[in-house]
Amino acid sequence: MDVQDAVDLGRNAVLMTLLLSAPALVVGMIVGLVIGLLQALTQVQEQTVAFVPKLVAMFVVVALTLPWMLTQFADYWTELITSIPLNL
Repeated sequence: MDVQDAVDLGRNAVLMTLLLSAPALVVGMIVGLVIGLLQALTQVQEQTVAFVPKLVAMFVVVALTLPWMLTQFADYWTELITSIPLNL
């Protein structure tokens, strides 16, 4: 394995991590923004008011996208394992 192969493996791993975490992070960001705006409008500055809806929304998104995430991860893992050379 040369340096370029190692860099490609690292880049692909980071991209897969970003791809799999993006749905939950985007929903958490959107819900946090909406809750923050509502808190600013109502002047309710309780931290739990922002935390619980984000947690629930992110859990729902992960539950809904879990089959897709597992398929993507299994495809990546299969491609990674099959790319290992069998030089003994």
